[in-house]
Amino acid sequence: MPDAPRKKTTRKRAKAAAEPRGLTPKQAVPAEMTAALRSLAEAIEADGGAVVGGYREPLGGQWQLLAALPVEKVAPTPYQRDLSDPHVVRLADAMQKLGRFMDPVIAVRNAEGVYWTPNGNHRLAAMRRLGARTLMALVVPEPEVAHRILVLNCEKAHNVRERALEVIRLADALVQLDDRPERSYETEFEEPSLLTLGCCYQKNGRFSGGAYHPVLKRCEAFMASKLSTALASRRERADQLLELDAAVAEAVQGLKSRGFESPYLKAFVLARINPLRFTLKRGQKADFDDTVAKMLGAAKRFDPGKVKADQVARAGGAPDSAD
Repeated sequence: MPDAPRKKTTRKRAKAAAEPRGLTPKQAVPAEMTAALRSLAEAIEADGGAVVGGYREPLGGQWQLLAALPVEKVAPTPYQRDLSDPHVVRLADAMQKLGRFMDPVIAVRNAEGVYWTPNGNHRLAAMRRLGARTLMALVVPEPEVAHRILVLNCEKAHNVRERALEVIRLADALVQLDDRPERSYETEFEEPSLLTLGCCYQKNGRFSGGAYHPVLKRCEAFMASKLSTALASRRERADQLLELDAAVAEAVQGLKSRGFESPYLKAFVLARINPLRFTLKRGQKADFDDTVAKMLGAAKRFDPGKVKADQVARAGGAPDSAD
């Protein structure tokens, strides 16, 4: 009896180890601080805080201070997401049980002597809930760090709505400070679709951006125009999306009137009217105006009478409230 054919085995290539980089431990804690850092340390002391010490973070060699700050002097950056009360309660309970505050926030001192934290709003609120007088912080000299909200925030996973609102609030603040090209803020804004979605949420807080996010990621890019001009374009795009959403809602209502009851109806309609499903190759970008116009036309022509129950059942996907 002939031997059974052997299954072909594929071996995964081992990833090459990263080359050593950054500072050695002794380089990270030099004996002398820079003049700028000493000046920041003096300001912290004058504000009622206490400096534990200065060091260079070991990956990029940037200077920062570890300091104890008065809780009343710390505030969230004004453009970040709103607090989640349940998350604050969970954090406060965990701190109470442990009897320790283990995770310093990042903070940047502004001109008024307030320490803005781009990543510690929930921890700050939890400490205030517990009546704490002091908050430990890594105080960074560079003010632009306060704008890196999405990159720095590791407290609680952002959903699309939170990310989009943070980005558009940040853009509205930055346009007053430095109206340079939108694409130069790529690190701060993370992805261009969040700017457009943020404009939608500003106009309609119940907008289901998560349903449109996959399409937008395939037809949005950072703009070369100044941020003020780009934001005007983003708001025009938001109007187009809101018009499309109204047409999609009407199509969903048509399905409901025929007796369809499913949390996936909006996802089903969007899948049916999405012109990019089979036409766009991976890595390619579609034109925003053309894509939304095609979807709007398809939504207005959508005929609930041609939809069968098994088609909706097979659709699946994220419910309308996936934000």
